[in-house]
Amino acid sequence: MSGFFLTFINLLFNAFFFAILGRVLASWIDPMGNMRVTQVLREITEPILAPIRSVLPPLGMLDLSPLVAMFLLQMIQNLIMRAI
Repeated sequence: MSGFFLTFINLLFNAFFFAILGRVLASWIDPMGNMRVTQVLREITEPILAPIRSVLPPLGMLDLSPLVAMFLLQMIQNLIMRAI
């Protein structure tokens, strides 16, 4: 049971990590967000990025919330893996 749970947690955190990375890369290709892939990535990652974006001070056109979210996801994943 523990092995299944660890694998599930790893897959879940990795999926969010790569979804955020995909959103960042897609924003360079499709800045207006018209492609369906970009819209799906936005729907998946916005619940994670919006609270971080509300706390971070604005830095002009630079959005650091994906970087902070990816760091926090890795940190939380490591904490969970050590605790189990």
